[in-house]
Amino acid sequence: MRKAKVFVSDKEAGVLYESELGKSYRFSYLANYAGLPVSLTMPTSQRIYEFNTFPPFFDGLLPEGYQLEGLLKTGKIDRNDMFSQLLAVGDDLVGNVTIKEAFDHDSNDGIRPFNGEDQS
Repeated sequence: MRKAKVFVSDKEAGVLYESELGKSYRFSYLANYAGLPVSLTMPTSQRIYEFNTFPPFFDGLLPEGYQLEGLLKTGKIDRNDMFSQLLAVGDDLVGNVTIKEAFDHDSNDGIRPFNGEDQS
């Protein structure tokens, strides 16, 4: 499983998870987060969002065209690996959202683990 910390206006808002097989995703707001939502389509009134494809909001943050081609070439990233693309550009996104890779030793701050099999 891979995970990324998601920040809104430099405040940690939640974690984006990718299942081991890369076929499902979950975004979870941190239990103590009370700031702006990551997206208008993902209000904080719902704390967990699950997806069977790469989440549309995060997909919309990815480069396209020549910028995408340059990223894939310089970063040696697979075209279908959107999670790696997001991590590669996460510090330089348009708007107030920033993405940083999260590691196993990072606290999950009350977020339940995600294995991709327990989608509702």
